[in-house]
Order: sequence, then structure tokens, then C-alpha cells
Amino acid sequence: MEKQRCWWCGDDPLYVAYHDTEWGVPVKDDAKLFEFLTLETFQAGLSWITVLRKRENFRKAFDHFNYNKIAAYSEEKVQELLQNNGIIRNKLKVRATISNARAFMEVQEEFGSFSDYIWGFVDGKPIQNTLKNKEEVPANTALSDTISKDLKKRGFKFVGSTVVYAHMQATGMVNDHLTHCFRYQEIKDML
Repeated sequence: MEKQRCWWCGDDPLYVAYHDTEWGVPVKDDAKLFEFLTLETFQAGLSWITVLRKRENFRKAFDHFNYNKIAAYSEEKVQELLQNNGIIRNKLKVRATISNARAFMEVQEEFGSFSDYIWGFVDGKPIQNTLKNKEEVPANTALSDTISKDLKKRGFKFVGSTVVYAHMQATGMVNDHLTHCFRYQEIKDML
């Protein structure tokens, strides 16, 4: 019998691999959290598969999401990124990535790690939803509204509630695999 998956990954091999190995897995590593935050920033207004297909190009273009390096990017580097066909060349999002790297490091300084800060919103434990169909999956929640406001207050950009909720789903702060999906129980058992 074929494995049951969430509807959104379809049968695209890249999407299926992402669904089966990454989406919803609790991420506590700051470097990985910054990568997801950056990719979700670029995804705003676009489909996730568009970003996923360019992920390796983003890694190369943005120094493997090294926020220390990104925070120090010059105007020359911004212009270089805006000429890079391999990434999404949105000037506001490129500049937001640089300011987000700086804000990210300020959060690390205040909380010890970005992970401690962001996971503090869920007391360090993933929220276990029991969603049965795609209509039940929210685009945002009261909690993502709260996190979004706090991130914006700290200087982050392109972190609206929907982007924040996508980040929560991707990094396992919330288990939004549908209950019939084979990953639902696997993710739940990671606690």
C-alpha cells in the first residue's frame, strides 16, 4: 500500500522529499531556523515549491545562510544578489534578509539563542494539531499573530502572521500533517 501524505506535496519528487524528511520536524538549531526564516521571507506571495527549487541557489548566494556574514553585507553585495538569476530577485526581500540577520543576532544576544526565543512561545514543545483535511489547516493563528508582532517589534521584516505560521509548520513548532498522513505519527513521536 502506498504511503498517505498531505495533499500539498503532490507527486513532485522535490516536494515529496521535503514533506517526508523535513516539514514539521522540530528544528532547534539557530542556523537552520535562520535558513527557514529567510526562505519563508522570499516565499511571501509565492508558492513554496518556487522557493524549494531555488534553495541550493539561495544557499550559495547567501553564504549558506550564515547570518553573521549576511548582517555585514555591503551595498555592492546587495547589487550582486539582485543580478543573481538563481534566486528571487526582490530588492525589499534581499534587504530584509540583511536586516533580519542583524535582528536575529540581537535576539540571540538577549535570549542566548534564537531557538530559545522562538520556541519559548510554545513552551519548548510542538503544538499537536489533529487536522483531518486541508480545509482545517489555518493560514495563521492567534499565536502566529503574537509572534509576528513581536518579531516586527524587534526589527524583523516580511514576518507577517502567515509567514510566521508557515515557519512554525516547517520547523515543527506545530504538527500540521493531516492525521491520515504517515508523517503525522512519526512527527508526534519525536517529542
